Amino acid sequence: MGSRALVLGGGGVAGVAWETGVLAGLAEGGIDVADADLIVGTSAGSVIGAQLASGRPVQEMLEELLSPPENATAIQLDFDPPTVIAIFQKWASFAEITDTGCADVGAMAIGAKTSAEEAWIESFAERFAGEWPERQLVVTAVDADSGAFQAWDRDSGVPMELAIASSCTVPGLFPPVTINGKRYIDGGVRSGTNADLAEGHDTILIMTALGGRQENIGPICKRTAEAEAAALSGGSSHVELHFMDEGSLEAVGSNMMDPTRTKITAEAGVKQGKRLATRIADVWPKAIV
Repeated sequence: MGSRALVLGGGGVAGVAWETGVLAGLAEGGIDVADADLIVGTSAGSVIGAQLASGRPVQEMLEELLSPPENATAIQLDFDPPTVIAIFQKWASFAEITDTGCADVGAMAIGAKTSAEEAWIESFAERFAGEWPERQLVVTAVDADSGAFQAWDRDSGVPMELAIASSCTVPGLFPPVTINGKRYIDGGVRSGTNADLAEGHDTILIMTALGGRQENIGPICKRTAEAEAAALSGGSSHVELHFMDEGSLEAVGSNMMDPTRTKITAEAGVKQGKRLATRIADVWPKAIV
């Protein structure tokens, strides 16, 4: 069968909903990607990846999105819109991603008005506190000062909730997360997928909610993901890269952080996942029931 890697990219609230839906659609089609030998999670993908790696059933994850518990608390946003726009314009202007470019975005993120860091971290503590899962999980982030890439895993000595909080810190929207004296932002700044971390695996499935649109950071995220996929395919790996299809993009709308579109985005993801299950059945064999 060979080794298999699942790469889950960024995409904010929409990314969590869509990726969960796609995974549920795949499961309905008999494809259990939770059995991957490696799960790489960036931003929204880190949230989904951590749950999968910890053994949470994807159907349970989907049901929570479709019918959130009554005591669920929404993430509180406190940011300066002009600053966020400036950050994303800077990010979108990159012809390619470098540490210098990441540091430029990081500097803007550090200076941005956001909610308190403590409250941001606390929003991850209840769900992700505890030991890292035994299944190999890698969560990505970027050092806001140097722009250097950081990959967290169970050998990093960092609590999982801190790693995930750092990976989800969309610059300008949320506060950089302090870990071992350094401040970290969203791993999607370096790449919406960071699929190069899956190098060496025989089959690699990459799913990302970033890169499907031709505005804002869409083009740079698409170029980066496609370059990573091409480099991986140049070896002995079979690589599947999938962005949101037209139905999913329509479900999301223009705001990737809009929680009111979670249900329809997840449902669109399920439809896309069912179609994808047929396509990848030969390279990712169906689960034995």
